[in-house]
Order: sequence, then C-alpha cells, then structure tokens
Amino acid sequence: MEDDSEPEQSSWAHLPDVCLRHVFHWLDDRDRSQAALVCKKWSWAMYSGSLWRSRTITFYGRPSRAHTSEFQSALWYVKKFGKYLEHLEIKLSNPYNTAFTQKFQVTMRGLLSRLGKCNSRLVSLSIKYLELDRLIWKNLVRAQFIKNLATFLKRMSKQLDYLNLKGARVTLEEGCELLNSLSCLTNKSFISEINIEDFFSLHLPVYSSTLFHQTMSKFHSLVILTFNYNCISDELLDILREHSAHSLCTLNIKCHIHDPHGQVVWGMSWANLVKRAPKLNVNFFFERVMKHDHLARILLVEIPVRSISLRSCYFSDPDWTIRPTLANLLPAYWHVLQKLTLELNNDHELLDDELLQLILSCKRLLFLKVWAFLSVTFMERLLQNRAERKCILTTIKVRLCASKLPFPSSLQYPEKGDDVWSENRVKSQEFTQNQVRIYTARQETSEEDRLLRDIYRKFKYLIDSELSYFVITYPMV
Repeated sequence: MEDDSEPEQSSWAHLPDVCLRHVFHWLDDRDRSQAALVCKKWSWAMYSGSLWRSRTITFYGRPSRAHTSEFQSALWYVKKFGKYLEHLEIKLSNPYNTAFTQKFQVTMRGLLSRLGKCNSRLVSLSIKYLELDRLIWKNLVRAQFIKNLATFLKRMSKQLDYLNLKGARVTLEEGCELLNSLSCLTNKSFISEINIEDFFSLHLPVYSSTLFHQTMSKFHSLVILTFNYNCISDELLDILREHSAHSLCTLNIKCHIHDPHGQVVWGMSWANLVKRAPKLNVNFFFERVMKHDHLARILLVEIPVRSISLRSCYFSDPDWTIRPTLANLLPAYWHVLQKLTLELNNDHELLDDELLQLILSCKRLLFLKVWAFLSVTFMERLLQNRAERKCILTTIKVRLCASKLPFPSSLQYPEKGDDVWSENRVKSQEFTQNQVRIYTARQETSEEDRLLRDIYRKFKYLIDSELSYFVITYPMV
C-alpha cells in the first residue's frame, strides 16, 4: 500500500519569528544575505528592524585584502538598513596617509548624508580617535569632514542622546562649531551624555575661552560629561550648576601632563555645584601628573570624588613623590572614594604603610588596582585587615615588587591575553575584581611566588567566598 501523505516539513519551517530573529542576530552580513535566500519567511527575518539597530563600522588604515570593501559595505548598510539604526559607532583604525583620510571623508559624506535623510531613530553616535590634528589630514579634507559632521549633528540634534567624539583633536573654533550643532535648531540641547575627552588639540587653555562657555551653556540636561581638566573653570562649573544640576550625575575628568592644568578653580564653585546636584560623582584620571602641589590644586575637598586613577606609566621623576598624596591628600575623600587605581614607577620610595593606611581610612573603597613596587607582605597585611572587616574591598588588582631596584629604561606592561591575565580568575565587571601584580626587579620570582601561595592558603576561605582576587609577582628586568 502506497503512502500518499505529504512529506514532513522541517522543524525550521515552523520556527517562531522571535527565535528566527535571534538566530539571524548571530550571523554576519554575508551569512544573513545567504540565509535570506532560503525562503520568504527568512527573507522577512533579514529585514527585521531589531537586527540592525546597532552597528559598528571600522575603517582600517592599513590596506589588506580582508578590508578592501569596507567603504562600499558601509554605504551598502546605510542604504539598506540605515532607517533602523539607533546606535552607530565609527572606528578609524591606524590611518596612515592623506589618500586614506580623503577616501574616508568622501565615504563619511555619503554615509552621513544618506543617514540624515532616512533615519529618525538614531540616539547614540560614537566617532573616536579621529586625531584631526595629524598631518595626514589636509586642511581642505579636514574642513569638509567637520562641515559634514556638523550638518549631520544639526539634523539629528532633536533625537541624539549620546555623542562620543573622544580623541578628535580639533581647534577651539572647530570643536565649538560641532558642539553648537547639537543646539542649532532651538538654541538648547537636551542631549544627556557627551564624551569630549581629548576632543581639543593639545596645549589649549580651553578653560579661558568665552566661546566654549557660551557653547556649554546651551546644554540643559547633561547626565554624564567626560572631558579634560583644561576645560574646567569657575565659569564652567557655574554653567553646569545653572543648566544641568537637576540631571547631572557624573563628571569624568582626565588630566594629562601635556594639557594646561595650572588654572585656579575655587572650592566654592565646586561646593555650589554639589549643593544643586546632590547625585554628582566625579572621577579623576591623572596621566603623569604626579607632583603633590599640582594634585593639591586640583583635588579640592569640596569635590565628591568617587574614583581616582594616578598613572605615571614607566616614567620616573626623582622630583615627585607619591607619599604625601597618599598620606595627606587622598584621605580627605574617606567618605566618598570607591575606586582607586595607582600605576606607579615608585622605585625610589616605599609605599606599603601609606597605601595600607589609606585603604583602611576609606570606608567606601571597593576597588583597588595597584601596579607598583610593594613588598609581598603588603598583601598579607591587607587580607588580614579585610578578614577583620576593617575594610570592605571586593576588588584588588595589584602588581607588587619584592625588591627595590632601579627600573629599566623602558617598561612594557603585559597585554590582556598573556598568562598573567587569567580570564577564569579575573572578571570584567567594575567593583567585582581583585587583582594584585607584584613587581620584582629580579628575573627569578620563585620565592615571592611561594610566599603568595602561602598567603592564599592562609586566606583561602575569604578569597574564594568574598573576593574576586588576582595577585602576581612581575619581574622588571
């Protein structure tokens, strides 16, 4: 007897739309296009708006076969799916000559023009590390790019909620032109987050610019502002107090040795801002600004400092000492400081006692990262105090040195991926990670490693149950 029943359909044919979209979510553009040819249902899934809401477009400066079509694919994406876009990130990787920047500028002109006409959903835009002050940007190409970007920002100003132009390195006039584009239509901008770290060219005293103050006065709902200390002034703090105090929550401030940072900012200006913005937290990132008198002029007691990062990189200067900063300056934030990062070349001074005392004095300190010359016994003392509930650290990241010898002329920090970065022991969440790196000036670290193993065994229950903990010795020879 013949079986006249129809052949059983594949279970894929009955896959719910939400599941099908989830499968497509993990495919790249080429695989999505091929999968869309299977049937009408899969073709419809290909054009689901949820698949195209976020996009990262990378333009690689170095030529290679794998990246030959990146300019064309960027334009293809915007033409096909630009109307769905809500979050766009543009990356410029290692631009190397004027021909590349000119091609990038032409592509971005078409991309931004098309996106400006078809999109009404974009809320987040990130274009980082343009470095427009480099010689590979001809004046005409640079001016045209800034003009096109300003026009696009003007079109998107009503809907854009996040803008990241970190590392643009523009002049004061160019920077203010771009920022003013966000408020061009109504003379006010209600964007909530702006990142203009390293936005202006090096050595610019932005804090004294009336044009910059006028530009910043147009932002009326800032929640997070990331910028350089060379923008800080009493006038800027007053502007933030007047226009964004009701919404302002976070200021991320970078202070680099090559940026002007000698301006006087009164503590009263900070106090007035904090009074009007009670939710405000301030995070400081210092790069090679290590002298106590410089830090004391910046780190005023009126500032609600949540996080401090002090990095000297591999530079060593016998004129600076970190001990007064640890002992006298940072303890002023004992009631607010939650995160402390120190990356120091302190081969000329021991910091064990001062650092431990600072940790114990900061009642809200959760995250500690130290890459410095410290003794191995520092960890035992720290863990003993943690076991006795004298501090509440949940994250400790430290590189310690067991002997105090001169640093080498150059220093290379290990990259993530080396065996010192054990991913099964180091989590990425903020305030949930403890890592200690122990510098040693000797090639052989077996003795220090043995001591660390003994320390771990002694505090094993504490470490395994309450801490995300990572400690190593690191040879510096």
